[in-house]
This record gives sequence, structure tokens and C-alpha cells, in this order.
Amino acid sequence: MEFLRNLGDIGLFIHAMIDAIIFPIPALFSQLSLSVLTPERAIWLATIGFVGCILGTPIGYGIGKASGQLVLSKMLKKKWYDSATSLFKKHGEAAILVGAFTPIPFKIFTILSGCMNYPLWKLLSYAAIGRAFKFYTVGVLFYIYGRAAEHMVDHVLTIILLVAGALIGGIWFTIHTVKKRKKKQAEELQAPAETEATHQDQVSAGGN
Repeated sequence: MEFLRNLGDIGLFIHAMIDAIIFPIPALFSQLSLSVLTPERAIWLATIGFVGCILGTPIGYGIGKASGQLVLSKMLKKKWYDSATSLFKKHGEAAILVGAFTPIPFKIFTILSGCMNYPLWKLLSYAAIGRAFKFYTVGVLFYIYGRAAEHMVDHVLTIILLVAGALIGGIWFTIHTVKKRKKKQAEELQAPAETEATHQDQVSAGGN
């Protein structure tokens, strides 16, 4: 961490990239350290962290494709793995968005996506939304409040992320419900048509 901090902007970029791959310490810590030193550059620092994270995401995904189960079981906490797997099974692709707002290290979702053969473009799309929100929330706080934001980040970020997580969950649930309803309606419309076709076949067979 000290080595990365001494590298400044480059260190933040590297940290954000490896945070999406395997590094155990979130890039948020580097972002906070640099933002305290230069609050006027907080938005730029958020951009650096965001870009680094997005570039590292496909690498984490590739690791998951190649040997994800081994990496997850040997190098990461079992509770994180179990939580991430549970989110994937319950919420599917929404788990990536939710994961971006939880304490579970995001690298678990990138690696797990590779393990489960989840489409890379979807992973990148959802990662971009979730990670942008998290990086830029911190950036905006420091840009507006300066060094005072250091004492606000934990409290404000927790509230904002919880609200965002709830909104995302609500939107996903609504979309999922609408899809199920449309599917059910389509099946109900299809059933009478199939019944009528079967009846006509029987009539034709009887006539023959």
C-alpha cells in the first residue's frame, strides 16, 4: 500500500486494476489517501480508479475462466465466496450490481463470472455502472467538502450505497416480475391455440 501511495495517480490506477483481479485491499483506500492530499483533483482521481477497475475486470474474468474455482477456494475467504455465489443464484446478473455496493470484494464477482461463463460484455456493463457510482460518490464528496469529507465518507457512502442498492434491487425485481407476467400471458394465449389445433386434428382423424 505504501509503495502504491508513493506512485500517486499511477499507483491508484494500478491498485484499482489489481483490485478487480486478485489484490485483497480495495482501491477505495488509495483513492481516499490521494483525495485527502488534493481534494480539488478528487473527480480526476475517481476517473483514474474507475478506468483502472474496468480494465482489470476482463483479467479477473479470464482467471475465472482458466482456474477460478482453485483461486476462489485457495486464496479468498469462504464466506465471501459463499455470499457471492448465493447472490448469483438468487439474483443472477443483478448480483454484479449489488456486489458493487457491498463489502464483498468485487474481484470475487469478476472471477466468479468467469467460472460461471457469464457473458463478459454484461459483466463489463454492470461493473461500469456499479463501480462508477462508488468511485464518483467519493470523488464528489471530496470535491465539494474538501478534506472534511474524510470524516464523512464512511457514513455518507454507507447511506448512499444502501439506498442505491435498494433502488437497484427494486428495479431488478420489477423487471423480473414484468418478464414473468409477460411469459405467463404468452403461455395462456398459446394454450387455447394448441387446444384448438389438437381438436381440429382429432376431428380430421375421425373424419378419415
